[in-house]
Amino acid sequence: MYRLHYAPDNASLIVRLVLDAHGLPYELALVDRTIGAQHSDAYRAINPAGVIPALETPQGTLFETGAILLWLGDRHGLVPAPDHADRGVVLGWLFFLSNTVHADLIALFYPERYGPPDAIEASRTLLVLRLKRHLALLDRAAADRPDLFDQSGILAPYLLTLIRWCALYPEAAPRWLRLADTPALSELAARFEALPATQRTAAAEPLGPNPFTDPVDASAAQSD
Repeated sequence: MYRLHYAPDNASLIVRLVLDAHGLPYELALVDRTIGAQHSDAYRAINPAGVIPALETPQGTLFETGAILLWLGDRHGLVPAPDHADRGVVLGWLFFLSNTVHADLIALFYPERYGPPDAIEASRTLLVLRLKRHLALLDRAAADRPDLFDQSGILAPYLLTLIRWCALYPEAAPRWLRLADTPALSELAARFEALPATQRTAAAEPLGPNPFTDPVDASAAQSD
């Protein structure tokens, strides 16, 4: 039994999608962002970085989304073994998602953390261009090696959650994502969100019935 420290539609969603897709038992512990619980001493004792998610396991507590996915992947056979030819390829894309795409999205969502107010619009323009290039690269990879991005692994949940956020946030900025421009990713999104396990996760968060191809924010899905 795992214990996932989560908040709706946060990076914990990526881990939850993997857990649900593979029927791995876990319980949830809400980290209430509305009161800044992620910064509390109690939560920092679990995750010293003060960010979501953290995963308690029989072997200790893990934090950082990419690290959690790799640990789960190795433990449950969701990533190629260390001596497999595809191991390095999968790890490359995992760290690209974590260190490059996810990091650029954080900078897009919170530009005030990275520069002065008068640079925000220029920074957003640059980041959107970078993200479009990232998605084009991932689209080619998913078209060339669909086996690496299917629902049996750890890459699709991470990639599709980031695509979801590209479509929704930041709320005050113009929408820029056109999923049709990346046909392999569009097909992957439709296939993955139709899975019964994904639908259960989407209903629980809640994210709406089309969390990747036609996303709505979690608060809107709640009100529905």
